[in-house]
Amino acid sequence: MIIGVPKEVKDHESRVGVTPAGVKALVEAGHKVLVETRAGELSAMPDDEYQSAGAEIAGSAYDVWRLADMIVKVKEPVEKEYGHFREGLVLFTYLHLAPLPALTAKLLEKKVTGIAYETIRDKAGALPLLTPMSEVAGRMSVQVGAAYLEKEKGGRGVLLGGVPGVPPGNVCIIGGGIVGTNAAKVAMGMGAKVTLVDLNLNRLRELDDIFNGRVHTLASNSYNVGHATREADLVIGGVLIPGAAAPKIVTREMVSRMKKGAVIVDVAIDQGGCIETARPTTHSDPSYVVDDVVHYCVTNMPAAVPNTSTLALTNATFPYVLRLAKLGAKAAIRSDSGLQDGVNTLEGMLTCQPVAESQGKDWKPVTTLL
Repeated sequence: MIIGVPKEVKDHESRVGVTPAGVKALVEAGHKVLVETRAGELSAMPDDEYQSAGAEIAGSAYDVWRLADMIVKVKEPVEKEYGHFREGLVLFTYLHLAPLPALTAKLLEKKVTGIAYETIRDKAGALPLLTPMSEVAGRMSVQVGAAYLEKEKGGRGVLLGGVPGVPPGNVCIIGGGIVGTNAAKVAMGMGAKVTLVDLNLNRLRELDDIFNGRVHTLASNSYNVGHATREADLVIGGVLIPGAAAPKIVTREMVSRMKKGAVIVDVAIDQGGCIETARPTTHSDPSYVVDDVVHYCVTNMPAAVPNTSTLALTNATFPYVLRLAKLGAKAAIRSDSGLQDGVNTLEGMLTCQPVAESQGKDWKPVTTLL
């Protein structure tokens, strides 16, 4: 199989879909790898490392997309990449289709096999390819939030850890999954007072044990969320419904009652966001203010630390890349029910129910199309 690795073109997206180590393993397995020139440069993986590993360096994205049987990316294609789509192409990347009807329509029109990292499940039912970037984004959310609390960036001028004689800042984390747990670790490490909100009481019990009672856990309902956000200096949104648009847990009214200069970091923004006032931003223009509350809603936060993020992501994705290359897409999908969950589009049909429901489209289980 010919595997293509284009340079990411989303704003300030500096990760890359395959590392030189991955190229070496693919080439040793008998596959050809085309890497667009400078694709890995921002992740500290220059062209000569890819060449030494056996990759062929392509001069343009056009050549990579045109010649490859499977494209391995990091982020969902942007509009200027839609022209590369063609029938039979396998696209393996984060897709986050629920809030992107135009991308969905183009994948269906061109009959691209779209396999989304974020909906693949393992044997335990977990989301193994979403986990590493959720870990990075969760930990980054506190760093970013702490920076935006500084007066220079429009925040309240609060130091999250406080100092002797001055209380620490209050961090409210919405969602007790991978993002929330990692955010809580960093916030606690900085000395903040942390409140973690989740709908699942069993998960709250687990978190209470994990943090030995040092995190304040709170059952999610509108009253509790409203009270916790009103008291918070930093609110982190980390709610996930796999494949679907994130529910709006924090309403516009709740935001209007938050402290002046408080900060919101909505990590769920690539699935539409769980804060009603959140809208997608970029690393070029990362923040805006609503009701005197600073919002940071960058859809590809881990791209700010691309070396760490690329290595963490490809550790998880590469076994699937190798299996898809070895067996071919359809045979690999047939052989793995977890990979079947990752298929969002196949032969011009939506195959992911949450995406279909979010967009009001018809869908079919992938097994009926194989």
